[in-house]
Amino acid sequence: MKKIFISLFLLILFNCSKSENQHEVSAQLVDVVDEDKVVNYNIPPPPPPKQEVPISAMVSSKEENSEPKVSAPENNIIAKKIIKNGEIEIQVGDIKKAQNQTSEIVKKNNAYIQTERFNNTDVDEKLLLTIRVPHKNFDGLINSFSNGIGSVLSKSISSDDVTEEYTDVSIKLGNKKIYLEKYRDMLRSAKTTKDMLEIQENIRELEDEIDIAEGRLRFIDDRVNYSTLNLVLYKEKVRSSTTSKIGFGSRFGDSFTEGWNSFVVFFLGIISLWPFFLLVPIVILIWRKWKNRKKKTIENN
Repeated sequence: MKKIFISLFLLILFNCSKSENQHEVSAQLVDVVDEDKVVNYNIPPPPPPKQEVPISAMVSSKEENSEPKVSAPENNIIAKKIIKNGEIEIQVGDIKKAQNQTSEIVKKNNAYIQTERFNNTDVDEKLLLTIRVPHKNFDGLINSFSNGIGSVLSKSISSDDVTEEYTDVSIKLGNKKIYLEKYRDMLRSAKTTKDMLEIQENIRELEDEIDIAEGRLRFIDDRVNYSTLNLVLYKEKVRSSTTSKIGFGSRFGDSFTEGWNSFVVFFLGIISLWPFFLLVPIVILIWRKWKNRKKKTIENN
Protein backbone atom coordinates (compact mmCIF):
# COMPACT_ATOMS: atom_id res chain seq x y z
CA MET A 1 0.00 0.00 0.00
CA LYS A 2 2.83 2.34 0.90
CA LYS A 3 4.46 1.69 -2.51
CA ILE A 4 1.22 2.56 -4.25
CA PHE A 5 1.04 5.98 -2.50
CA ILE A 6 4.66 6.69 -3.36
CA SER A 7 4.05 5.85 -7.04
CA LEU A 8 0.98 8.09 -7.18
CA PHE A 9 2.91 10.93 -5.54
CA LEU A 10 5.75 10.68 -8.06
CA LEU A 11 3.28 10.58 -10.94
CA ILE A 12 1.56 13.76 -9.68
CA LEU A 13 4.90 15.56 -9.36
CA PHE A 14 5.88 14.53 -12.87
CA ASN A 15 2.63 15.86 -14.33
CA CYS A 16 2.98 19.16 -12.50
CA SER A 17 6.50 19.79 -13.78
CA LYS A 18 5.40 18.89 -17.31
CA SER A 19 2.50 21.36 -17.18
CA GLU A 20 4.83 24.09 -15.90
CA ASN A 21 7.20 23.47 -18.83
CA GLN A 22 4.28 23.63 -21.24
CA HIS A 23 3.16 26.91 -19.70
CA GLU A 24 6.69 28.35 -20.08
CA VAL A 25 6.93 27.27 -23.73
CA SER A 26 3.52 28.75 -24.51
CA ALA A 27 4.52 31.98 -22.79
CA GLN A 28 7.72 32.13 -24.82
CA LEU A 29 5.75 31.57 -28.04
CA VAL A 30 3.35 34.37 -27.10
CA ASP A 31 6.31 36.73 -26.50
CA VAL A 32 7.85 35.85 -29.86
CA VAL A 33 4.54 36.43 -31.64
CA ASP A 34 4.15 39.80 -29.91
CA GLU A 35 7.69 40.83 -30.91
CA ASP A 36 7.04 39.83 -34.52
CA LYS A 37 3.93 41.94 -34.55
CA VAL A 38 5.79 44.94 -33.19
CA VAL A 39 8.57 44.58 -35.72
CA ASN A 40 6.13 44.22 -38.58
CA TYR A 41 4.27 47.30 -37.50
CA ASN A 42 7.52 49.38 -37.55
CA ILE A 43 8.56 48.36 -41.11
CA PRO A 44 7.74 51.25 -43.54
CA PRO A 45 5.86 50.50 -46.76
CA PRO A 46 8.01 50.05 -49.89
CA PRO A 47 8.50 53.24 -51.97
CA PRO A 48 6.58 53.55 -55.25
CA PRO A 49 8.52 52.80 -58.45
CA LYS A 50 10.35 55.77 -59.95
CA GLN A 51 9.09 57.12 -63.24
CA GLU A 52 11.50 58.64 -65.73
CA VAL A 53 10.69 62.23 -66.68
CA PRO A 54 11.71 63.41 -70.18
CA ILE A 55 14.25 66.21 -70.32
CA SER A 56 11.82 68.51 -72.15
CA ALA A 57 9.36 68.27 -69.24
CA MET A 58 12.18 68.96 -66.77
CA VAL A 59 13.24 72.04 -68.74
CA SER A 60 9.71 73.37 -69.10
CA SER A 61 8.90 72.85 -65.41
CA LYS A 62 12.09 74.62 -64.37
CA GLU A 63 11.38 77.48 -66.70
CA GLU A 64 7.83 77.82 -65.35
CA ASN A 65 8.90 77.68 -61.70
CA SER A 66 11.94 79.89 -62.02
CA GLU A 67 11.81 82.00 -65.14
CA PRO A 68 14.65 84.53 -65.16
CA LYS A 69 13.70 88.08 -65.68
CA VAL A 70 16.35 90.65 -66.45
CA SER A 71 15.44 94.28 -66.56
CA ALA A 72 17.42 97.44 -66.93
CA PRO A 73 18.56 98.48 -63.43
CA GLU A 74 16.87 101.57 -62.15
CA ASN A 75 20.18 103.07 -61.01
CA ASN A 76 22.05 102.08 -64.18
CA ILE A 77 19.92 103.47 -66.99
CA ILE A 78 21.33 102.98 -70.48
CA ALA A 79 22.52 106.25 -71.97
CA LYS A 80 20.88 107.68 -75.05
CA LYS A 81 21.91 105.88 -78.21
CA ILE A 82 21.62 108.27 -81.17
CA ILE A 83 23.03 107.55 -84.63
CA LYS A 84 23.84 110.61 -86.74
CA ASN A 85 24.28 110.54 -90.51
CA GLY A 86 24.85 113.32 -93.00
CA GLU A 87 25.25 113.99 -96.73
CA ILE A 88 26.85 117.08 -98.28
CA GLU A 89 27.48 117.92 -101.93
CA ILE A 90 29.91 120.81 -102.53
CA GLN A 91 30.85 122.42 -105.81
CA VAL A 92 34.54 123.34 -105.94
CA GLY A 93 36.88 124.97 -108.42
CA ASP A 94 39.74 122.48 -108.05
CA ILE A 95 39.19 118.88 -106.99
CA LYS A 96 42.81 118.33 -105.97
CA LYS A 97 42.90 121.41 -103.75
CA ALA A 98 39.55 120.55 -102.20
CA GLN A 99 40.80 117.02 -101.49
CA ASN A 100 43.80 118.40 -99.59
CA GLN A 101 41.56 120.71 -97.57
CA THR A 102 39.29 117.75 -96.81
CA SER A 103 42.21 115.72 -95.47
CA GLU A 104 43.15 118.55 -93.11
CA ILE A 105 39.59 118.91 -91.83
CA VAL A 106 39.27 115.16 -91.30
CA LYS A 107 42.53 115.03 -89.36
CA LYS A 108 41.57 118.04 -87.24
CA ASN A 109 38.32 116.37 -86.14
CA ASN A 110 39.93 112.98 -85.35
CA ALA A 111 37.96 111.40 -88.17
CA TYR A 112 38.99 108.98 -90.90
CA ILE A 113 38.03 108.27 -94.52
CA GLN A 114 36.31 104.90 -94.81
CA THR A 115 35.80 104.81 -98.60
CA GLU A 116 36.92 107.00 -101.50
CA ARG A 117 35.75 106.99 -105.13
CA PHE A 118 36.61 109.32 -108.01
CA ASN A 119 34.57 109.80 -111.22
CA ASN A 120 35.82 111.78 -114.23
CA THR A 121 33.45 112.31 -117.16
CA ASP A 122 33.23 114.74 -120.08
CA VAL A 123 30.82 116.87 -118.08
CA ASP A 124 32.21 116.92 -114.53
CA GLU A 125 34.58 115.50 -111.92
CA LYS A 126 33.33 113.96 -108.68
CA LEU A 127 35.14 112.80 -105.57
CA LEU A 128 32.90 110.73 -103.29
CA LEU A 129 34.08 110.19 -99.71
CA THR A 130 32.58 108.29 -96.77
CA ILE A 131 33.91 109.82 -93.55
CA ARG A 132 33.57 108.35 -90.04
CA VAL A 133 33.87 110.90 -87.25
CA PRO A 134 33.49 110.67 -83.45
CA HIS A 135 29.97 111.52 -82.35
CA LYS A 136 31.03 114.64 -80.45
CA ASN A 137 32.91 116.06 -83.47
CA PHE A 138 30.13 115.51 -86.02
CA ASP A 139 28.68 119.03 -85.89
CA GLY A 140 32.13 120.63 -86.07
CA LEU A 141 32.98 118.55 -89.14
CA ILE A 142 29.75 119.62 -90.87
CA ASN A 143 30.45 123.29 -90.15
CA SER A 144 34.02 123.02 -91.44
CA PHE A 145 32.89 121.63 -94.77
CA SER A 146 30.01 124.10 -95.06
CA ASN A 147 32.18 127.20 -94.58
CA GLY A 148 35.60 126.68 -96.12
CA ILE A 149 35.77 124.49 -99.24
CA GLY A 150 33.24 125.64 -101.82
CA SER A 151 29.58 126.21 -102.61
CA VAL A 152 27.22 123.81 -100.85
CA LEU A 153 24.77 122.37 -103.40
CA SER A 154 22.87 120.14 -100.96
CA LYS A 155 23.06 119.12 -97.32
CA SER A 156 21.01 116.68 -95.24
CA ILE A 157 21.47 115.48 -91.65
CA SER A 158 19.50 112.77 -89.86
CA SER A 159 19.43 111.53 -86.25
CA ASP A 160 18.10 108.08 -85.35
CA ASP A 161 17.35 107.27 -81.69
CA VAL A 162 18.04 103.56 -81.15
CA THR A 163 17.96 103.57 -77.33
CA GLU A 164 14.82 101.42 -77.18
CA GLU A 165 16.24 98.81 -79.54
CA TYR A 166 19.56 98.73 -77.66
CA THR A 167 17.79 98.26 -74.31
CA ASP A 168 15.53 95.52 -75.67
CA VAL A 169 18.43 93.58 -77.17
CA SER A 170 20.45 93.94 -73.94
CA ILE A 171 17.60 92.56 -71.78
CA LYS A 172 17.01 89.60 -74.10
CA LEU A 173 20.75 88.92 -74.19
CA GLY A 174 20.86 88.77 -70.38
CA ASN A 175 17.93 86.33 -70.30
CA LYS A 176 19.57 84.07 -72.87
CA LYS A 177 22.80 83.97 -70.87
CA ILE A 178 20.89 82.88 -67.74
CA TYR A 179 19.12 80.11 -69.68
CA LEU A 180 22.47 79.04 -71.11
CA GLU A 181 23.92 78.54 -67.63
CA LYS A 182 20.85 76.53 -66.60
CA TYR A 183 21.21 74.23 -69.59
CA ARG A 184 24.91 73.75 -68.83
CA ASP A 185 24.06 72.74 -65.26
CA MET A 186 21.47 70.29 -66.58
CA LEU A 187 24.02 68.87 -69.03
CA ARG A 188 26.40 68.07 -66.17
CA SER A 189 23.63 66.15 -64.37
CA ALA A 190 22.15 64.41 -67.44
CA LYS A 191 22.14 60.61 -67.22
CA THR A 192 20.99 59.43 -70.65
CA THR A 193 22.42 60.06 -74.10
CA LYS A 194 19.07 61.32 -75.35
CA ASP A 195 18.92 63.99 -72.64
CA MET A 196 22.51 65.04 -73.33
CA LEU A 197 21.89 65.43 -77.07
CA GLU A 198 18.71 67.44 -76.48
CA ILE A 199 20.41 69.77 -73.98
CA GLN A 200 23.43 70.23 -76.27
CA GLU A 201 21.12 71.25 -79.14
CA ASN A 202 19.43 73.82 -76.91
CA ILE A 203 22.84 75.13 -75.84
CA ARG A 204 23.96 75.45 -79.47
CA GLU A 205 20.83 77.43 -80.43
CA LEU A 206 21.24 79.73 -77.44
CA GLU A 207 24.91 80.35 -78.23
CA ASP A 208 24.00 81.31 -81.82
CA GLU A 209 21.31 83.70 -80.60
CA ILE A 210 23.74 85.23 -78.08
CA ASP A 211 26.36 85.78 -80.80
CA ILE A 212 23.79 87.52 -83.00
CA ALA A 213 22.61 89.76 -80.15
CA GLU A 214 26.16 90.70 -79.15
CA GLY A 215 26.99 91.48 -82.79
CA ARG A 216 23.95 93.73 -83.04
CA LEU A 217 24.99 95.62 -79.90
CA ARG A 218 28.52 96.07 -81.23
CA PHE A 219 27.14 97.40 -84.53
CA ILE A 220 24.90 99.91 -82.74
CA ASP A 221 27.75 101.04 -80.51
CA ASP A 222 29.97 101.57 -83.56
CA ARG A 223 27.31 103.63 -85.36
CA VAL A 224 26.63 105.67 -82.22
CA ASN A 225 30.27 106.31 -81.33
CA TYR A 226 31.26 107.18 -84.92
CA SER A 227 28.84 109.15 -87.10
CA THR A 228 28.88 108.80 -90.88
CA LEU A 229 29.18 111.63 -93.42
CA ASN A 230 28.90 111.10 -97.17
CA LEU A 231 30.78 113.94 -98.87
CA VAL A 232 30.65 114.69 -102.62
CA LEU A 233 33.13 117.18 -104.09
CA TYR A 234 31.79 118.28 -107.48
CA LYS A 235 33.46 120.22 -110.26
CA GLU A 236 31.65 121.07 -113.49
CA LYS A 237 33.75 121.17 -116.62
CA VAL A 238 33.49 124.13 -119.03
CA ARG A 239 33.00 122.98 -122.63
CA SER A 240 35.66 125.20 -124.20
CA SER A 241 38.72 124.30 -126.26
CA THR A 242 40.92 126.70 -124.26
CA THR A 243 39.97 125.53 -120.77
CA SER A 244 39.17 121.90 -121.40
CA LYS A 245 40.38 118.89 -123.31
CA ILE A 246 37.05 118.86 -125.15
CA GLY A 247 37.86 120.49 -128.54
CA PHE A 248 36.05 121.25 -131.78
CA GLY A 249 36.21 117.65 -132.98
CA SER A 250 34.48 116.39 -129.87
CA ARG A 251 31.80 119.05 -130.08
CA PHE A 252 31.28 118.34 -133.81
CA GLY A 253 30.84 114.66 -133.04
CA ASP A 254 28.33 115.48 -130.30
CA SER A 255 26.37 117.73 -132.70
CA PHE A 256 26.36 115.07 -135.43
CA THR A 257 25.13 112.49 -132.95
CA GLU A 258 22.38 114.79 -131.71
CA GLY A 259 21.31 115.54 -135.32
CA TRP A 260 21.13 111.86 -136.17
CA ASN A 261 19.13 111.15 -133.04
CA SER A 262 16.70 113.95 -133.98
CA PHE A 263 16.29 112.52 -137.48
CA VAL A 264 15.60 109.04 -136.09
CA VAL A 265 12.99 110.48 -133.74
CA PHE A 266 11.34 112.38 -136.61
CA PHE A 267 11.34 109.32 -138.89
CA LEU A 268 9.87 107.11 -136.21
CA GLY A 269 7.23 109.74 -135.57
CA ILE A 270 6.20 109.70 -139.22
CA ILE A 271 6.01 105.92 -139.20
CA SER A 272 3.75 106.06 -136.19
CA LEU A 273 1.21 107.98 -138.39
CA TRP A 274 0.78 105.12 -140.89
CA PRO A 275 -2.98 104.66 -140.19
CA PHE A 276 -3.58 108.26 -141.36
CA PHE A 277 -1.62 107.59 -144.57
CA LEU A 278 -4.01 104.72 -145.34
CA LEU A 279 -6.95 107.09 -145.03
CA VAL A 280 -5.56 109.58 -147.58
CA PRO A 281 -6.28 107.44 -150.73
CA ILE A 282 -9.76 106.66 -149.45
CA VAL A 283 -10.50 110.32 -148.87
CA ILE A 284 -9.19 111.20 -152.36
CA LEU A 285 -11.32 108.44 -153.97
CA ILE A 286 -14.47 109.60 -152.20
CA TRP A 287 -13.77 113.21 -153.16
CA ARG A 288 -13.33 112.29 -156.82
CA LYS A 289 -16.55 110.29 -156.91
CA TRP A 290 -18.42 113.12 -155.33
CA LYS A 291 -16.95 115.59 -157.84
CA ASN A 292 -17.85 113.38 -160.84
CA ARG A 293 -21.37 112.92 -159.57
CA LYS A 294 -21.79 116.63 -159.14
CA LYS A 295 -20.43 117.24 -162.64
CA LYS A 296 -22.90 114.79 -164.19
CA THR A 297 -25.76 116.41 -162.33
CA ILE A 298 -24.82 119.80 -163.75
CA GLU A 299 -24.58 118.41 -167.32
CA ASN A 300 -27.99 116.78 -167.07
CA ASN A 301 -29.55 119.99 -165.98
